[in-house]
Amino acid sequence: MRGASLQSRRRFLAGSAIVAAGAWWPCRAFAADAVKIGLILPLTGPFASTGRQTEAAVRLYMQKNGDTVAGRKVELIVRDDTGLAPETTKRIAQDLIVQEKIAILAGFGLTPLAFATAPVATEAKVAMVVMCAGTSVIPQRSPFIVRSGFTIPQTTAPIADWAAKSKIRKVVTMVTDFAPGAESEKTFLKRFVDAGGTVSESLRTPLRNPDYAPFLQRAKDAKPDALFVFVPSGEGTAVLKQFAERGLKEAGISLIGPGDVLDDDILEAIGRPALGMITSHHYSAAHPSPENKAYVDGFMKANNGMRPNFMSVGGYDGTHLIYEALKKTGGATDGEKLVEAMKGMAWTSPRGPMSIDPATRDVVQNVYIRKCELVDGKPYNVEFDKVENFKDPGV
Repeated sequence: MRGASLQSRRRFLAGSAIVAAGAWWPCRAFAADAVKIGLILPLTGPFASTGRQTEAAVRLYMQKNGDTVAGRKVELIVRDDTGLAPETTKRIAQDLIVQEKIAILAGFGLTPLAFATAPVATEAKVAMVVMCAGTSVIPQRSPFIVRSGFTIPQTTAPIADWAAKSKIRKVVTMVTDFAPGAESEKTFLKRFVDAGGTVSESLRTPLRNPDYAPFLQRAKDAKPDALFVFVPSGEGTAVLKQFAERGLKEAGISLIGPGDVLDDDILEAIGRPALGMITSHHYSAAHPSPENKAYVDGFMKANNGMRPNFMSVGGYDGTHLIYEALKKTGGATDGEKLVEAMKGMAWTSPRGPMSIDPATRDVVQNVYIRKCELVDGKPYNVEFDKVENFKDPGV
């Protein structure tokens, strides 16, 4: 009987990591010498640029600020979830809590992966810093989630408002067929149509292995004033090159959207097709501030010339959030205390002023209207207007 009971307990701990972590988490959090951060990102597969950028920024912050906070060593444990399977991300989070005894979960490259991990954070009572995924409702999935990146409606609404004010009247939308794409499209439709615009056609492209050419041809045939595009970070190269090849610009169709499509990480690879495109976003490597200049210089020096993108600042500021919260708690890693410490926190980021809304645990920040222009012979998103201290507007 005793042997059977022991075996049953082992199966329980291995197969039900959430419950196990919730049962004994508080006791071991203070016993550990190091504060372990479990960073889960897509480091291989189609969304690897998101993981590469975010991890590089987290490591840069730790390099600049040291690996000891409030008298406790900070240890980073990085895991690759490939960005394709929510159950994989969930399992990795469970393993990190049970096997590695991490104190904080962080990363999360896409919305479905954050959704899958939210109940793990709730049951284990572990703070979960969402650095990348942008769907509006993510923080609502767990009281332990705090976001350091951006929300899709937050970065989409300003380009819809700008389009309406700029006498763009007829638009076709083309978005990736997953939650963030649908949310971006919905936000754009509401703001643009309420301002008097019309959307003649809504196109959805597949998340995996998309071929944009047939969708772009349909958009061209509809003869709109502009094509609104949302694609995940890293997909902009194919969109812009095929937009140019199909001759949409020559047909008088402007390309607009949130800044994911003109991700700084791939902007040089896109090249001339990107020039002139207007986007709205919360970060550009060309943001004119001393904090951003220092950030870009440090990032590129540490990463063989790689230009930082908007995913990177989510990682950089997420690490800042963790460090400052640990200072407030005196090094205590209790999930509820850490989240409480993060609420209302405000600072100057490389992206500009930002804060965490204490009511929603979501980011409040400037969103900039940018035009892609050559700066010293290279394409950059140059800011020419902004919406200050913009909260997630929802949809």
